[in-house]
Amino acid sequence: MLSRLNSLVDNPLSWLLLAASAFALELCALFFQYGMGLEPCIMCIYQRVAIIGLVVAGLSGYFAKQWTIIKFEAFAIWGVSAIWGLLIAIEHVDIQTNADSLFYTCDLVPNFPSWLPLHEWIPSLFEATGDCGEIAWSFLGYSMPEWMIVVYGVYTALFIVFASVFITNMVKKLIR
Repeated sequence: MLSRLNSLVDNPLSWLLLAASAFALELCALFFQYGMGLEPCIMCIYQRVAIIGLVVAGLSGYFAKQWTIIKFEAFAIWGVSAIWGLLIAIEHVDIQTNADSLFYTCDLVPNFPSWLPLHEWIPSLFEATGDCGEIAWSFLGYSMPEWMIVVYGVYTALFIVFASVFITNMVKKLIR
């Protein structure tokens, strides 16, 4: 089992699968927005950025080949994107659950750094036009943010497994 995990961590196709799965989710988000007319809220936009981070992580890992520093960078982007996305999705569910509360509100404009105003550069992807508390879509009784908790939970779990194997391999190489 451990040898199988070792081969998966070093296999560029594993990284390509990470990028492709995240890209497919991004395409789904765009279908929901433009095909079904569901307007993304600020939390949706932040989750979209996290998904794009997973695409970048997957492509970085795919092209890293034997460059360890690039693989570290890919793992860092993967971990940050998956965990941040999970936290945002959990917060989004809290907002939807407590939509009547005065304590739960969402911003109207994304809080991107001043040097990276994605919502101004590419408003078709990063402009928030929806309401965080509105549940406009559900599947099997779960809202989109609840499904995103599952998605980011899987990405986070896979990150923990893959990063653990990668770090263990690196430590073994250093000890030899």
